[in-house]
Amino acid sequence: MALWKLVSFLVLVGLLPTGSLAQLDVCGIAPLNSKIVGGADAVPGSWPWQASLQYFGKHFCGGSLINKEWVLTAAHCVAGTSTKKLLVSLGRQNLEGKNPNEVSRRVAAIIVHPDFDRGTMNNDIALVRLSSPVPFSHYIRPVCLAASASVFNNGTGSWVTGWGHIKEGELLPFPQTIQEVAVPVIGSRQCNCLYGVINITSNMICAGRLDGGKDSCQGDSGGPMLTKLGSVWIQSGIVSFGIGCARPNLPGVYSRVSRYQTWIKSHISSHEPGFVQFPSMEPDPDSNYTCPGLPTATALPVTSPTSRSNLGGVKTVH
Repeated sequence: MALWKLVSFLVLVGLLPTGSLAQLDVCGIAPLNSKIVGGADAVPGSWPWQASLQYFGKHFCGGSLINKEWVLTAAHCVAGTSTKKLLVSLGRQNLEGKNPNEVSRRVAAIIVHPDFDRGTMNNDIALVRLSSPVPFSHYIRPVCLAASASVFNNGTGSWVTGWGHIKEGELLPFPQTIQEVAVPVIGSRQCNCLYGVINITSNMICAGRLDGGKDSCQGDSGGPMLTKLGSVWIQSGIVSFGIGCARPNLPGVYSRVSRYQTWIKSHISSHEPGFVQFPSMEPDPDSNYTCPGLPTATALPVTSPTSRSNLGGVKTVH
């Protein structure tokens, strides 16, 4: 374990000078987050990049701040949506009640990936430009993004955050405090076997517990999946879809951020987001995975991808 931490630190230090210094000196650092394992309600400031997308004042999707004026989210959250009446809230702890560290901005522009397919949920990624830059603080700061050569092997520890349902059909109770949950990466071959009729493409990454109980859910769409490298948090995924929430053998499916470094950079000309390569230190057991007769989506009542937006959680399901 000590050797892995040392190697991770050296890899990170070696990568920093090659990225965007404007963001790499601040991205992915959460000064108020000392989290190591599991939890439910997040401590204020734990996830300072977390954004709430609100339409007519109501939260419907999450997002992540990647520099002073851009938020990363899921395409299905904002495709076809007008910037009018759309608000992005940062530094927020609860959806209800007072949030002393909150800063809100109107939306100046929405950029949806040109190859987003709502039927398959492929390329489920979008950029939202804020009406004006936001100031950084302990409660508001950008996340680092997984660089194009990043590898997240089966079992890689990850976290998902958001204000979504705590289980299928059950809203987050008052005051609707941001939730956090630890979930391991599930390799793409295994994820394809588990989902059966749904094609898990190279633009997607899966995560969840095979025994169920922990997952993102409706209202979490667009929010980040994160992995920690040394002291830096790197966004590996964007909450995209699933079948139900937290069902056994049906992990959540996320857009794989590392596949979109070139696309993101093509739209952000100043204060480029900080991209950090997450390394693979061991062979991925998923590369040799074969289906052992696990149940497929055809055996379930819902067999199509269901987005996790709320124009309809991250949660431990009890």
